[in-house]
Amino acid sequence: MSQTPHAESRASQAAPVSEPGADARRGVGIAHAKAILFGEHAVVYGAPAIAIPVDSLTAEAIIEAGPPGLGIASSLYTGPVDGAPARLAPVVTAIKASLERAGLAGLAHETEGGAVVTITSSIPHERGLGSSAAVAAAIARAAFDLAGTELDSETLFDLIQTSERVAHGKPSGIDARTVAATGAIRFNRGAVAPIHIGAPLILAFADTGHPGSTAQAVGSVQALREREPEATDALLSRLAEIAEHSIADLASGDRTAVGAAMSEAHSILHRVGVSSERLDAIVAAACAAGAAGAKLTGGGLGGCVIAVADSDAHADEIGAAMRLAGAERTWTVEVPAA
Repeated sequence: MSQTPHAESRASQAAPVSEPGADARRGVGIAHAKAILFGEHAVVYGAPAIAIPVDSLTAEAIIEAGPPGLGIASSLYTGPVDGAPARLAPVVTAIKASLERAGLAGLAHETEGGAVVTITSSIPHERGLGSSAAVAAAIARAAFDLAGTELDSETLFDLIQTSERVAHGKPSGIDARTVAATGAIRFNRGAVAPIHIGAPLILAFADTGHPGSTAQAVGSVQALREREPEATDALLSRLAEIAEHSIADLASGDRTAVGAAMSEAHSILHRVGVSSERLDAIVAAACAAGAAGAKLTGGGLGGCVIAVADSDAHADEIGAAMRLAGAERTWTVEVPAA
């Protein structure tokens, strides 16, 4: 069933839920998902990418101080931090690093009491929506909220990246920036600039139900580039051009142009080998249902599709078509004019 995002503001997600120090025994943090509109894979080679926050999908962390011992409570694992499975290594890293940076090293090392970190998230795992980065951001905000200490944007970025390096090896930083962003951004070589959105952009999202693998996809493009350097570089350069040119289309509110750019970008991503039969089928179904354009978002080889709709009702129709084409679930995201 299609899901429309709730009305929770981005500003409320960017700040601690409670006033610093309001409850010395409890800290709360929230962060949202992200999606890349343009620039996947080209961004790995220093090209620009355009990304948006997805407010309707969130991760929340609650850190409650208590008896000695550091624990995790989540849908994936509940128990002592030291017994967490390998897949939660980024989360464990985020917890310990955040507690230490917030001045709560005693909790991190269980020398001054302990804590339980409860994590809840509506962001699908391994779908290119920034799940690991959002969880790390939520944990960092909860730790600083518990400490009653202000968390500045660069410290937040550093803490997310510390966790992301465990999750992805050499993250570009786009996830870390976008899950903390209050609007659409242009990301290039670590630098971030806000993007003007001239008219609301309504997107139908589809989850293929298959996990994507950023590392595998990046490796695949790298291997193709080594075999066919000129052809691959030309395709990556075109992805960069599409991303750069989309800024003017987004500013003017030209949905037709944005959609056409998405479809061209998806075609290129298919050619560099990071699409899949299911992704291609869902993109085709969206376009057949009248979407102005559609593409995979994120690393590819699974994950999600985004499609440009004319209205919320149209997004529902596109979502229904994408589910018939194999999508596990769909929902609607509006990028507001800003």
